[in-house]
Amino acid sequence: MNEIELMNYYNKFNEDKRLNTRHGNIEFITAIHYIESYLKNFNDPKIIDIGAGTGKYSDYFEKLGYSVTAVELVKHNLKVIEKKNKNIKTFLRNATNLKGIADNSYDITLLFGPLYHLLTDEEKIKAIEEAKRVTKRGGLIFISYYMNEYAVINYGFIEGNIKESLKNNLIDNNFHIIHDKDNLYSMVRLSDINRFKDITNLTRLKIVAQDGPTEYMKKIINKMDDETYKLFIDYHFSTCELPELLGASRHILDILKKDE
Repeated sequence: MNEIELMNYYNKFNEDKRLNTRHGNIEFITAIHYIESYLKNFNDPKIIDIGAGTGKYSDYFEKLGYSVTAVELVKHNLKVIEKKNKNIKTFLRNATNLKGIADNSYDITLLFGPLYHLLTDEEKIKAIEEAKRVTKRGGLIFISYYMNEYAVINYGFIEGNIKESLKNNLIDNNFHIIHDKDNLYSMVRLSDINRFKDITNLTRLKIVAQDGPTEYMKKIINKMDDETYKLFIDYHFSTCELPELLGASRHILDILKKDE
């Protein structure tokens, strides 16, 4: 991962603005829905948000009264969090090295941003292992991934870059995106996600198409009237756990348990 390029990117990119759009909000409310469904099983749970961005999730849960710690690589983002909500404890850290954060400290661990940007399997596995380390036994880890098929369909075919991508060895013959050190994003398939789960010895509770077909029809969604938009959200929640939607969603939410 090129940390300098990543920092420069997020110094300019407004993640909160993306999640506040109608289509982006579906990704957010889906994560919130599943996190809240499990929070009720814990007594006074502590939450850590690793790769917190500008703190949309951290701020949401702190304002509900939870103890929240935000971990972020980009100093600019951390300053935004600290300005937004002074009750959130913050750490400037890389997700692959949470030095200074004690073992078995948190009931709920969010790992949403980092696995979009960690390019190698080794880096991804290290980040998951660090998330597991700081999670209490019996605690839950929520991991979000950026999916390969969405990127190939959207960037490759819809935007017309597929032939050039194949020619320049950006995609292999199996249409899996190839990453090098200059990439900012890393895409995976369900087979990769399953492998990471098995290597880190975590138990899956659920896996969810976090935004389902939303990203393919975002222009349509952003123009929907309120009644149609509500119907689309109802449709999304009724189908987001279906296996046939998982691979083509832009984001996948993997809900995992650290065994007691």
